Amino acid sequence: MELKEVKQILQKYFEGTSSEQEEQLLTDYFNSQTVAPELKPYQSLFTGLSELSAERRDEGLEEEIMDYILEKETRDKTHHRWLWQTISGIAAALLVALLAVNLYTNDNQWEDSFSDPDQAYAEAVTVLQYMAGHYQKGMEGLEPVQKINKASQPLNKSLNKLDKGFQEIQEMETINKKLKKQEP
Repeated sequence: MELKEVKQILQKYFEGTSSEQEEQLLTDYFNSQTVAPELKPYQSLFTGLSELSAERRDEGLEEEIMDYILEKETRDKTHHRWLWQTISGIAAALLVALLAVNLYTNDNQWEDSFSDPDQAYAEAVTVLQYMAGHYQKGMEGLEPVQKINKASQPLNKSLNKLDKGFQEIQEMETINKKLKKQEP
């Protein structure tokens, strides 16, 4: 085989586009005694590859590995199934217990606290006024916060403009990186 042809096939081999026949030609060439001096560094690669392919694999090893993987998957699935069944059983038992407790303790029906509707209305008004008073006190405490929010609105507008500017700069940087990658 000519040196030029060997170099072409070798190039195809390193690019991953060579056929099995071409790879066999390379192996035969590098196992022969007539290897060109400039291709000597590749000789050890191809002689090593031919030695590896000459060694027989343990034919049962592949089956043992597959059996181990399948057994492990089955064991894991069984464990997960057992775990979920246990958790589901516990949850169901708790649900039944809670329902039983609820039915046992919930024998009392709602009873009216007031027999007179006017008295009930007066009590409801009193409770609502009490709640409204506390609500107003709580809102008074928030008055300084409202002043701060009002004072910070111009600052927020400026920060939003700055944020938009930074986003535009980041977009320009990504475009610039893409353009640099496309340059020859």
